[in-house]
Amino acid sequence: MGAIRFSLFYEHQLPRPWDHGEEARLYQDALDQIEIADRIGFDYVWEVEHHFLEEYSHSSAPEVFLAAASQRTKRIRLGHGIVQLPPEVNHPARVAERIATLDLVSGGRVDFGTGESSSSAELGGFGVRRTAKRAEWQDAIDAITRMFVEEPFAGWDSRHVQMPPRNVVPKPVQKPHPPLWVACSRRETIEFAARNGIGALSFSFVEPEDAGRWVQEYYRIIESDECVPAGFAVNPNVCVVLPMMLHEDEATAIDRGIDGAHFFGFALAHYYGTTPHDPGRTSVWDEFQEHRAARGFDRDQIIANAEALNVNIGSLRGAVGTPEQVVDLIRRYEAVGVDQVSFVVQAGPNRHEHICEALELFGEQVLPRFAEGREEREAAKAARLAPAIEAALARRAPARELPAGYRIDEEAETARARRRRRPRVTPASVRAELRAAGRRRVQQGFYRLVHGRSDAQVERRFGARAQRVFFGGMARAFDPAVAGGFEGDLEFRLTRGDGPATVWTIRIRDGRARAREGGAGAPALTLTAATADFLRVLAGDANPASLLMDGRLRLRGDIELAPRISEMFGGPSPY
Repeated sequence: MGAIRFSLFYEHQLPRPWDHGEEARLYQDALDQIEIADRIGFDYVWEVEHHFLEEYSHSSAPEVFLAAASQRTKRIRLGHGIVQLPPEVNHPARVAERIATLDLVSGGRVDFGTGESSSSAELGGFGVRRTAKRAEWQDAIDAITRMFVEEPFAGWDSRHVQMPPRNVVPKPVQKPHPPLWVACSRRETIEFAARNGIGALSFSFVEPEDAGRWVQEYYRIIESDECVPAGFAVNPNVCVVLPMMLHEDEATAIDRGIDGAHFFGFALAHYYGTTPHDPGRTSVWDEFQEHRAARGFDRDQIIANAEALNVNIGSLRGAVGTPEQVVDLIRRYEAVGVDQVSFVVQAGPNRHEHICEALELFGEQVLPRFAEGREEREAAKAARLAPAIEAALARRAPARELPAGYRIDEEAETARARRRRRPRVTPASVRAELRAAGRRRVQQGFYRLVHGRSDAQVERRFGARAQRVFFGGMARAFDPAVAGGFEGDLEFRLTRGDGPATVWTIRIRDGRARAREGGAGAPALTLTAATADFLRVLAGDANPASLLMDGRLRLRGDIELAPRISEMFGGPSPY
């Protein structure tokens, strides 16, 4: 059994309506909460970077907030969870400068979480191409970590990032640089983190037993030749994120915390799904109040005296309960090797005084239960991984030396920059953009098809011809990069009232998908649902966890495939 660390995770959520001064109070309350967390023994605080996601996240300048937190705390580590690395959002040099400066003012307490984002509001707002953002991340993280260690930075010239040689200052306190993390939302991105030798920040609200399989594969890759570090140090850690609210009385904990937990999940789906949003006018809170039950966030589902806390099934309850219940939940994560559990406490309408009470209670009754022997277990883990980490770092391209004689030349450098800014259009990039645009149009079309309509109306619109168009479109939208090497048959059994089921199969072979009507001989996964329920899930208008609980969605076969289906066929992912 490994050691486990604890952290707080902040989005700065602010449901409408807003009064004057609400944002200032939100920020000051969060700083007060972090001060408590530092005093009672939390190990980390994570702060997101999001833009334009009103109500869901008012945290667009995390470096400023974390700098303020650094001056009110003494020991807690300050995590960017995450910095968006596409250069259209953040130039790599500016990221390196901000991270190093925060490391200096905090006395070397920074953890550098990275990501790409996937919301239409952000990608469209900054002009980031969805098909390019992973490559931009890879480019940026390589350049940034070199800026930390190269003196001077020897320059960069790639499709996504161009910069002449410069000495990027200041340099961070931590050497070679602060620990690196990446945002993860599914098993494939956990594996991606391991291949890059960086910590995995998982935002998928995964159950402990499922997390165990992810952790096992993560550390297998870390210790294999597949691991080629993105930076100049390896950070082997897996962190999971959960909603949290504590009280001695379970019913009180639920009453205080479940609306915040549910709003967090609802607003996440709002911005990362296909729900229409009018900037400055759409009220996500009003949408939540009206549609929460239909989307699987029914308050009445969450009852006291549950045998154990569930994270995903059961409408995202997470760590909302008594200290003993939360200790039991954490023990389950600890038993499968999770290294850190991060708690979302400032969510939705959660009240500041309740959050502070929950933190104090956590410090009194939960934290001490996990303190004994932690340093020894972490030392044993470090010793076990040391040979693999040394071998991995040997596979990483080393820091470069700038040849003597390079001198800053404004005219020559700006001329080169102007030439490089011309977009490099290739047939492959055009095809990728057209496919991505087509997938988005299909998603938006299905939302319009189902939203606000009865089941009977939806079923009437989804006749034989519409089914052929739909499943054919799914097959064309298949993204092999997300499938993670999966090959096999996916069977969809759609029911209508008491009539026979309509059955379709999508076969995935050699990186391509083909759809046909009829069943599969040995499907990897069979999904059975009412036609209207199935379409609502794909359109983001229904919560699959709720349908599973109600028996309206049935799965047979490789259950782990189910959460990936949407993304495999062009659906969005939060990170």
